[in-house]
Amino acid sequence: MRLLKLIPDNTNIHFLKWQWPTTILSIVLMIGSLVLLFTQGLNQGVDFVGGQMIRVTFTQSQDAPVGALRSEIEKLGYGEPIIQTFGAPNAVSIRLRLPEGSETNAGLADAMSKRISSVVKTDHADARIDGVDSVSGKVSKELGWTAFKSLGFAAIAISIYIWIRFEWQFGVGTLISLIHDVILTIGLFALTQMEFDLTAVAAILTVIGYSLNDTIVVYDRIRENLKKYRRMPTEQLLDLSINETLHRTVMTSVTILMALCALLFLGPKVIFAFSAAMILGIVVATYSSIYAAAPMLLWLKVTSNSFVPTETEHERQERLTRERSSAT
Repeated sequence: MRLLKLIPDNTNIHFLKWQWPTTILSIVLMIGSLVLLFTQGLNQGVDFVGGQMIRVTFTQSQDAPVGALRSEIEKLGYGEPIIQTFGAPNAVSIRLRLPEGSETNAGLADAMSKRISSVVKTDHADARIDGVDSVSGKVSKELGWTAFKSLGFAAIAISIYIWIRFEWQFGVGTLISLIHDVILTIGLFALTQMEFDLTAVAAILTVIGYSLNDTIVVYDRIRENLKKYRRMPTEQLLDLSINETLHRTVMTSVTILMALCALLFLGPKVIFAFSAAMILGIVVATYSSIYAAAPMLLWLKVTSNSFVPTETEHERQERLTRERSSAT
């Protein structure tokens, strides 16, 4: 029985031939994403703009009726609620944005929570309201700033590790690839105005991890080939390394995308944004490991001699002495 191969053996695709068109495309997409981010902004969720959380337990049920609750609350006109199980299968937390004007008029938030609680208890006789908590916009903005700092520090820490693990050129290439992937993924949220919350941050962190993994695989093969093929031109060597890892890259990406597409089209609405961001992130990360990480080494003048230890004058004299002695 022959195994399925999406990529034939001994592929010889000249990826670096398209390095400038792909670089221009990446720069245009990154600039477009940043323009959208600063003009339209992000549709920030409850986690980042503040909101109200109502905790409910259904005392006579084994599982909370999450789907029915979401439909009932959406009809009230307060926006799309975030409903998650909370501690037990029959307990949930209902999170909603604070209504407009609640910062100056606290009564609006109280009225919203009372109306939602009333509807829940009316439609579900066993519903017990366990508490109502409000999160101010100031606290949520601090949470958002902390999340973005975490993304930045994660990317920098990863690049430093690659710098130590390989060489500084590889660290720079990894950082550029991560910045590229993160900006384009955030650009998707700015373009579509999907809700950006902690779930979106989790998706971006996952994309960073995948991008790092894919880039390291390509870089490791490049480093091996730099030692193996000393006289091969750098551009040809990069193409060879990418082709040698192409089967692994494509198989990994395709299998992950299959699972994510199932979540996107068949999964619950609450994870739609997470699935969409992950799908774009996987595609972009696969693209960047080929057309951002690899060309960066070429532009930083990496050659087969870049990492060969420089011979000192003393070592040179000793080598010449040994060669003369062996000749005689």
